[in-house]
Amino acid sequence: MRILHVLDHSIPLHSGYTFRTRSILQQQRALGWDTCHITSSKQGDVKQPKESVDGLDFFRTPPASGLMSRVPVLNQLAVIDSLARRLLEVAKEVKPDILHAHSPALNAMAALRVGKKLGIPVVYEIRAFWEDAAVDHGTSTEWGMRYRLTRAMETYALRNVDAATTICEGLRSEIIATRGIPASKLTVIPNAVNIEDFSVGGEKDSAMAVKLGLEGKAVLGFIGSFYAYEGLDVLLQALPAMLQKNPDIRVLLVGGGPQDAALKAQAQALGVQDQVSFTGRVPHSEVQRYYDLVDVLVYPRLKMRLTDLVTPLKPLEAMAQGRVLVASDVGGHKELIEHGKTGMLFKAGDPQALAEQVLALLSQPQQWPAMRAQGRHFVEAERNWAASVARYRPVYAALSKGKTA
Repeated sequence: MRILHVLDHSIPLHSGYTFRTRSILQQQRALGWDTCHITSSKQGDVKQPKESVDGLDFFRTPPASGLMSRVPVLNQLAVIDSLARRLLEVAKEVKPDILHAHSPALNAMAALRVGKKLGIPVVYEIRAFWEDAAVDHGTSTEWGMRYRLTRAMETYALRNVDAATTICEGLRSEIIATRGIPASKLTVIPNAVNIEDFSVGGEKDSAMAVKLGLEGKAVLGFIGSFYAYEGLDVLLQALPAMLQKNPDIRVLLVGGGPQDAALKAQAQALGVQDQVSFTGRVPHSEVQRYYDLVDVLVYPRLKMRLTDLVTPLKPLEAMAQGRVLVASDVGGHKELIEHGKTGMLFKAGDPQALAEQVLALLSQPQQWPAMRAQGRHFVEAERNWAASVARYRPVYAALSKGKTA
């Protein structure tokens, strides 16, 4: 069984998207499937037509060119055209049994074009509604023209591919309820982790803790990208109230992104700049050292379509390490976290509710061992990549014309 995966971008770029992709590809190969991979022009200024990264070969698509590529909205059509041309070349070379396109819909549109021409079935995997992500990033307005066009393209792709998958029940339910897609066409391949990559009980680097002013403190942490929807401003708003009750609390923010400057200005305005450590982005190899400094991981995502429908990876990574966590009660979190058992939930967007949950958790450390163990067990039993990727088997088998899947 040979599957040609059609991707927006891939490693060596770092993002939740690329890490999910790498895990899927590695596990599919462990199952004995032959995988090939192509990225769109969104990979950036590629230097060669094929690149090997972490033992995986990626066919690259040159940047879209011409007048259309420079015109807003139309430039997305240029991405489809350039990808379709390159995909046709690659498909003729590797002769896949299945084209597996991953979000966004641009990749599905290119795959549909090539699949129809070569008679190859197409699977489309939706990882998020990209029109909703664009609203948060400020590149689109909700239900504006670009939003509607993107949504229409996604719906067209869903109706015309041979099978579709998505990453969580929230997205699946939304697709069935609002897009007219039959439930039988959709399979959930949930986000997961490589459990062997995470160990429980890492030791704190005392020298690093001293350097960051965290030694002997109760450390609340967030490690990731600073997007507005992550709600880190809510965490900072909650900090003064928490400090009144527990002056030893400190906040460790590891990463960077669009909200970096605003968060630093907010900490200054609140007068808590000395209780918040901004590390900036750190090498991937160093991330574990920062995790080991944190007592309670905080995920204060704001409530919106994106966060209600999509499950994040970070809480799963935290549970895999046996971490204690507090998260907002958006739909994506509630699908992963059982309140009081694998983590604590608070009302999204409410700094006071966040403060209360954190203070209650810090005052009851005797509850932590059970919470850590239950979170780790949940990931081991239900959210490991071997179990998740095995769900592709019936999807591929139904399309493979008798070949062993």
